Amino acid sequence: FFSITSLAGIRQEDRAVFDASHGEVRRWFSEGLVDGVRVDHPDGLSDPAGYLRWLREVIGPSAYLVIEKILAADEALEPTLPVDGTTGYDALREAGGLFIDPTGEQALTALAASAGFEHAAVPAMVRDLKISVATATLSSELARLTRVIVGTVGHDHPLLPDAVAALLTNVDVYRSDYRGLSALLPTAIAQTAAAAPELARPLELVSIAVAAGGEAAVRIQQLCGAVTAKAVEDCQFYRDARLVALNEVGGEPERFGVSAAEFHQSAALRAAYWPTAMTTLTSHDTKRGEDVRARIGVLSQVPARWSESVTRWGELTPAPDPQTGLFLLQNVFGVWPADGVVTIQLRQRLHAYTEKAIREAALHTTWNDPDGGYEDAVHTWLDAIIEGPVAAQLTALVHELDAHGRSDALGQKLVALTSPGVPDVYQGTEVWEDSLVDPDNRRPVDYAVRRAALAELAHPKLRVVAAALRLRRERPDTFLSGSHRPILADGDTAAHIVSFLRGGEVLVAVSRWTARLDETGWGNTTLTIPDGTWTDRVTGAVHSGRVRAAELFADLPVVLLVRDDG
Repeated sequence: FFSITSLAGIRQEDRAVFDASHGEVRRWFSEGLVDGVRVDHPDGLSDPAGYLRWLREVIGPSAYLVIEKILAADEALEPTLPVDGTTGYDALREAGGLFIDPTGEQALTALAASAGFEHAAVPAMVRDLKISVATATLSSELARLTRVIVGTVGHDHPLLPDAVAALLTNVDVYRSDYRGLSALLPTAIAQTAAAAPELARPLELVSIAVAAGGEAAVRIQQLCGAVTAKAVEDCQFYRDARLVALNEVGGEPERFGVSAAEFHQSAALRAAYWPTAMTTLTSHDTKRGEDVRARIGVLSQVPARWSESVTRWGELTPAPDPQTGLFLLQNVFGVWPADGVVTIQLRQRLHAYTEKAIREAALHTTWNDPDGGYEDAVHTWLDAIIEGPVAAQLTALVHELDAHGRSDALGQKLVALTSPGVPDVYQGTEVWEDSLVDPDNRRPVDYAVRRAALAELAHPKLRVVAAALRLRRERPDTFLSGSHRPILADGDTAAHIVSFLRGGEVLVAVSRWTARLDETGWGNTTLTIPDGTWTDRVTGAVHSGRVRAAELFADLPVVLLVRDDG
């Protein structure tokens, strides 16, 4: 909503306004009605750190407080904030990224290039998008900021708006005024001046105004976050056609997945510094649901198969433009039913998603200036995909790969439920789900179906969710304060296993890249379990010592082992 300038903003930096607007929140806690709160997008406030300090005073020192703070992959959460952590988009990137196969990067990059999307040009594209957002979409905000800078410094420059816009392209976080990020803005100023020496003088005006610590310092940070959101999340993520499973809130599509080494290091740091931060996989803001992302991620394991299919489908049913076609086909693949039966509701959902996606991408049509002819052509193409010869081939591919998508869905779910942090289970995701971006992910949840499934415990995903949550309830200290220690597998396919120990008494192991395992099998791969006898809380199987991977994952692609206390 950054560009909807008719919406009112409440001045939470004014203590009287804060106290008045938080009277109800204060009552919730004084009467013991709630245990904690979630703060939506604190980076949009004028003073996030100050607001959170005041909020902590209201809710008390022991209340649970998490913030919807989107962190860059190399950005740490500000340690001085009085919070329990983020709402988990950083954990989402790590857990989901584990299942992206790095061997598919080159082929999928080439496929995207053949459709007109050059991965190497992404930094320049993002830079141009940020400048466009700052100077056009948010031009009124930029104009106000420049007026404040001139008023603060007492000098003007004709290139001042250009300098501010260019500066924001070199700030790769939502805002840089947290104490731990204090070096980012000077670095960005240096980079901007080096790239455009003619901006050195207006950048000096920016620096003086921001250093003064008044309104200019506040507004440049708020504009930075808005520019980043509108340019990256709300535009680039709808253009990048390489592997759309990577185009997620908190994600960085230029990083092709997450290695086990990176995951384990991040998890260990979360255990040490933010043990009660949220871990999530789906939210009301995610671009697509967790199971849809998992299925699309399987394409990284079979890039040649996917490339051949896309090429053939492009000949059978050409898209109005190849880049949009490649982007949309991945999403269609992600939600396509394995039996090939496309209901009226699903068709309507796909068309609604398509409209939003092509307008957000703003390549050929936009929300403010829709191109009816182009949009009609895209919708006609989508109908032809659903009704024409591509449908049968799409069904065959989904049928072939669906089991691997569900395997990865179970793997990332167990990782999110058991790695350091407090898991957030978005309503409805206890069983398979096929949501796309909002409003698709706000559909009513059928709780009767889930209650029945919980009573039977036959659904594989619900079995995993129930077992993990019950174990967390049984052994809270293990998950809230227990360490995270990687357990390495041995053998030719050891890289297909990610395993870790929580607190010395719970061992988690998940398989990944299972499409490639279809060719080789597990072979000689084993996992050595620490001393003792261990029981799988999902299946009831008992293991000890060195266990063959084929035996470990005989029933499900994941295991949740607990040391037998005797």
